Amino acid sequence: MKAPSSKLRVSDWVEVRRKEEILATLDSEGRLDGMPFMPEMFAFCGRRFRVYKRAHKTCDTVFPVRGRRVDRAVHLETRCDGSAHGGCQAGCMIFWKEAWLKPVDGNSSGLSETDSTPRQDQETSSALPCFESTVRARAFSSKQPDGAPRYSCQATELPYATGSLEWWDIRQYVEDYVSGNVTLWQLISGAAYFLFYAISQAGVGLGGPIRWFWDRYYPLWRGAPFPRRTGTIPKGQPTPEIPLNLQPGDLVRIKAYKDILNTLDVRNKNRGLFFDAEEVPYCGGTYTVVKRVTKIINERTGQMTEMKNPSVILDSVICRSRYSECRLFCPRSIYALWREIWLERVGSDSAAGPTENADRVLPQCEPASSSR
Repeated sequence: MKAPSSKLRVSDWVEVRRKEEILATLDSEGRLDGMPFMPEMFAFCGRRFRVYKRAHKTCDTVFPVRGRRVDRAVHLETRCDGSAHGGCQAGCMIFWKEAWLKPVDGNSSGLSETDSTPRQDQETSSALPCFESTVRARAFSSKQPDGAPRYSCQATELPYATGSLEWWDIRQYVEDYVSGNVTLWQLISGAAYFLFYAISQAGVGLGGPIRWFWDRYYPLWRGAPFPRRTGTIPKGQPTPEIPLNLQPGDLVRIKAYKDILNTLDVRNKNRGLFFDAEEVPYCGGTYTVVKRVTKIINERTGQMTEMKNPSVILDSVICRSRYSECRLFCPRSIYALWREIWLERVGSDSAAGPTENADRVLPQCEPASSSR
């Protein structure tokens, strides 16, 4: 059965409720319908934001990557700063349940005050009260057999706060459009890509011609080069690196896709980091470094992953789920991670030469299947 969706649309204004109001909606585990309210979210209480996307669906990266339906939630222009989760630097988009928000007069077209007023009897799954200390305590647990700390956040608990959503359920794409998440042209472009991709994978000798046609004519539909090609470095051989020591505020240009392919092995990885098809449209563009990333929470285990080879996050460079099977147009907008060898400084004539380094496994948001 289809879960109830939010009535909010993209660009609606809302106000995050006061801390006490939000706590009244949470169960004894600090959750609403399984979705944790994280300590980092308290900083947004009482502030006004525009709706960035309606979060009626999302991608689950805990179990094999798949699409999931979310009940009455949106994404605002807010991201987690990781302050209560060991300093995690992933910068995940935050899920906001409708009950945690209230409309701003004259700006919110779909959510009435009556709709969004927290009700203890309907919005909570437990009669036990929830306190701020509970929310903070649930973010971290050290009771692991190996002694390593385990963190709990919206990303790690997403499978348990969402419902099943099949890729062929046409209702999700209708909601993508009516919510303002995507335009009609984006829907058409997405359908066209998967038609081309399906033909290229059909095993009838059309893969090469399809990719040639796509690469020749993609500017006509404001697209990108065919995004599912394979790296050139044989499996088991070390992949190169170019350390640039990039810092926040640095201006960089993303290299051409064909040049990046020369730094990837046949699994499309560079020192364990996967180069995703969703990154291809950004190739050739110029962007500002937001931050260096040295540690992120592994969403499957809840444990912190320390990166021996730092990556960087670039401003506005996110996964838009344009080429992702089973989760097309997911609004989660995960930041892409970039190896420095995939980038070049703007206005700099010097660059360190490539060095080789053994691969270390550090998965990025890898598609459920690809042509690599």
